[in-house]
Amino acid sequence: MRASLSYLIAVSSTAVYGATLPRGDDCQVCCSVLKAAGLDVLLPNTEAYKARDDSYFSVSAQLAPFCIVQPKDSSQVVKALNTIKKETDCNFAVRGGGHMTWPGGSDIHYGVTIDTSLMKTINYTPGSGYVSISAGALWSEVYAALQPYGVMAPGGRTSTVGVVGFLLGGGNNFYSAAVGFGCDNVVNFEVVLANGDIVNANKTDNPDLFKALKGGSSNFGIVTRVDVETIPVPKDGKFWGGRITYSLNTTDAQVDAYVRWVENNANYPLGMVGSFFAYSPATGIVVNAALHDTTGAEWAPAFNDFHKIEPKLESTVRFDTPLNFTIELDEPVGYRQIWSTLTAANDPRFIRAGVQKQAEFVEKWNLDHATADGGKPDMLNYITFQAMSTAVFEHSAQKGDNVLGMTEATRTKGNAIQFLMQTMVKTQEEENDARAQMIKMRRAWQEENVKDGIDFAWEYLGYADGTENVLASYGEANVKFLKEVAQKFDPEEFFQKRMPGGFKISKVSA
Repeated sequence: MRASLSYLIAVSSTAVYGATLPRGDDCQVCCSVLKAAGLDVLLPNTEAYKARDDSYFSVSAQLAPFCIVQPKDSSQVVKALNTIKKETDCNFAVRGGGHMTWPGGSDIHYGVTIDTSLMKTINYTPGSGYVSISAGALWSEVYAALQPYGVMAPGGRTSTVGVVGFLLGGGNNFYSAAVGFGCDNVVNFEVVLANGDIVNANKTDNPDLFKALKGGSSNFGIVTRVDVETIPVPKDGKFWGGRITYSLNTTDAQVDAYVRWVENNANYPLGMVGSFFAYSPATGIVVNAALHDTTGAEWAPAFNDFHKIEPKLESTVRFDTPLNFTIELDEPVGYRQIWSTLTAANDPRFIRAGVQKQAEFVEKWNLDHATADGGKPDMLNYITFQAMSTAVFEHSAQKGDNVLGMTEATRTKGNAIQFLMQTMVKTQEEENDARAQMIKMRRAWQEENVKDGIDFAWEYLGYADGTENVLASYGEANVKFLKEVAQKFDPEEFFQKRMPGGFKISKVSA
């Protein structure tokens, strides 16, 4: 189920602007009515508005809505939604952490953005086994709240990622091989539906909606609270890990080590390794391994391959808190971010091809965008490889399954590797150029993977650009199921038509 390049570009345009742009006066009226309803509304040309719009992870995602409404609880989300629905024809977006990178993912230009950032309640009762988290919380805030109790939740690995968006897209985490995706560990979603009802979705109440939310993104309502299972952290709330930087000439050893790691990950599920090649104008391309061991061990034998590789240019490995590890993995801000993802079999050819394609991209970029004095432009480029072992998806199946669509594939194809390329640039022109190059690269590379028999035809929503047809990669059965659930809980297609951003199930062929 692959889309043509023209289809992908059309999807991107629609995702940003919607099929029909509302009149500006409709949205101005909507902002006034929202304010009259007693809701907190931020207007353009105010410091508070600018601070929120500037706080998106990616500059690309900042679209300057007519106003930003900030509900404080679920009842105010209902009030905001009903006002937008009944009073005007103004479109809207929903923002949690604001970590989606592309235009229209969680903001809107011709419309109103519902910003849940004031909804930050985090409740944990020791011994309960789960934590309740409101929609506006970041994972850093969750980890800080849980730290005194020596537990954490299977959440984001960088501190600024929002809780709800992460879980609705799947949720790759420190514990994925041991407990599955973050969404597999949600025991309840509280959701505001298009008709204004507040419902719970879990194994017994609305189980179809419960499954659909585990990977189905924002197609069904606004999630206002999640209850997520917690995991004990050894060593007084700390585990071992950090980042090791190596020179580029260790690439062959890194590739071999990583393929072995993925193959054995199911045998050491509480360990995690991310391999990433980072380019900056100052350093060129260097190799990094992010190692984390949540068992409490230090340099366990499972990590021996990475321990032996020399030379090591820098190492931060130590015992530390989950919160501090996520802060260490935070990425630069102030850039326009363009991301692209692929998944393929655990095969050294896939990693080597990714490394080669990064080198070619960087070389071409530096030639095409050289500064006036012939210097290197302000561009950063990272590629990351992450293990997608069969263990991850076996946990998904054991916990009631999700809609991501990888379970059957991994049982027949074996372990996989997830690839992410991130390009960070400063101008709109550079963003357009980078996206065009990355779309072309990704399309050609996937065709190569198909020929080599290693393509998984699956995309991870949390890493995908708006031009990628993510939901279609979940498979026909899951697409059909998602459409049925969307029709059941939103028969008027309010979230499909009036919230044009994000990955829309209505735009995927059945």
